[in-house]
Amino acid sequence: MPRVLVPALTTPPARPVGGTVRAFGGATMGTTWSAKAVLPATADLPALEAMVQRALDAVVREMSPWEPLSDLSRYNHSPAGSWTPLPVATVTVLRRAIDVAEASDGAFDPTLGALVDLWGFGPRPFSGEPPAPADLAVLRGAGGWKRLTLDGDALFQPGGLKLDLNGIAKGFGVDQAAAALDRAGVKSYLVEVGGELRGVGAKPDGQPWWVELERPPTANDSEQTLVALHDLAVATSGDYRRFFDHDGRRYAHTLDPATGAPSKTPTVSVTVLARDCMSADAWATALTVMAPDAALAFAAAHDLAALIVSRGASGLEERLSPALRAMLD
Repeated sequence: MPRVLVPALTTPPARPVGGTVRAFGGATMGTTWSAKAVLPATADLPALEAMVQRALDAVVREMSPWEPLSDLSRYNHSPAGSWTPLPVATVTVLRRAIDVAEASDGAFDPTLGALVDLWGFGPRPFSGEPPAPADLAVLRGAGGWKRLTLDGDALFQPGGLKLDLNGIAKGFGVDQAAAALDRAGVKSYLVEVGGELRGVGAKPDGQPWWVELERPPTANDSEQTLVALHDLAVATSGDYRRFFDHDGRRYAHTLDPATGAPSKTPTVSVTVLARDCMSADAWATALTVMAPDAALAFAAAHDLAALIVSRGASGLEERLSPALRAMLD
């Protein structure tokens, strides 16, 4: 039997009457997005799909390091001593990123863009080999979230600082897709971008949007975990998603800001449930950098609903935070 998580509800989920579940989707952020929504037979599905696509395209246009004309790229290439005005959405994401960076003592850091490029996880061409220690040291010194100065909607460039919002922007994209559905008057839906999800309302039969939490590929025999997503989002950070192998070692895409290199902790994946996907995304990234016991203690102290999977002496080990255990049905 699978493990079942049910969040505490202050109000029952809205149960649509007279609609059916319809699916639609598209491409974004180098991956795909999909949605399931309870809609009347007269709903204009292509128009609804276009609304969500526009919301996601806006996130890419503002925050993608792969887009040379994005607002993020514009800041990253700005001269030292300059101020770059940023769109409202980018400022919202950056402020949340700074909050998580401060709360996690830098385990989450939105200024690792130069290091992400150096390790081959950004838009720059990559040699396939780990960088030289001297190059790593130089770029480590150029970064650091404490160098960020945000004044209203303008961000100061102290020189050599490069933003990377990939640890939070996809979650924000989920929230923006959900907001587009809200504006269209959709009362019940499940929206997903690259495996990160947000659910609202219930299906016509009264059932919630049931979602299986992501498991590492090597955890095929582990217990399944199902969660009822109502006004809830979920994001997973895993070392199996993006990586390269060199001389028998795997280098995963999540960098430890303390070393400027891929994290060496035994953590395989972290899943976080939160009211908004932007926060779930950022917290999952931060907890992945911490040692498993430290991540569990941090999640407990900050009331985060987190599932931490790590390598142990006898295989994969799971740690459930108190907030997650409280959801067990």
